[in-house]
Amino acid sequence: MADGYRGLFGAFPYAFRHGDSRIFKLYVIFGALGAIFIGGLFTLSLVVWIGQTASSPGGSLTLSRTFIAVVGLFAAGPLLAPILLVARKHRRGFSYHPRYDTIMALLGVGFLLSIYVAAIISIPECFELDGEQICRDPASGLFGPIVNILYLLPQIAAVGPPAIMMGVMALGHYLLSR
Repeated sequence: MADGYRGLFGAFPYAFRHGDSRIFKLYVIFGALGAIFIGGLFTLSLVVWIGQTASSPGGSLTLSRTFIAVVGLFAAGPLLAPILLVARKHRRGFSYHPRYDTIMALLGVGFLLSIYVAAIISIPECFELDGEQICRDPASGLFGPIVNILYLLPQIAAVGPPAIMMGVMALGHYLLSR
């Protein structure tokens, strides 16, 4: 293509070159790195899970392996959405809200923070490592009270913050692109 936009991988340099704000350009770098990091973590967790269950027959284990991959896509995909949406906006010449690029970048950062909050919520109280029982200590410091409240939530609540931020991102795109 003559415009320098060559599919998924070409969208990143294109969005970086045509982005309207420095905040968005920073997000292109850190959002892509965050998506690569999270994608790598889920890939490694899938490899470990396959290694631990290799001698087991298929069935529900095959489903759980697929579930890990799908959750990885749901974690990394929304980090890339602001970059891809802004690249699309500039490539097609759409006239969106003047601060669309900046707001989408900030929503992407919010999604990254929601993944961090979800990770805090999902930490088990105790787990076993090499036959040794390891339990988490109560959090201290400036954010200690907030982290301790997040520890009290059931682990299934970890789905909430990223799901809410995905909805906020979709709503933000919808409202800003009108």
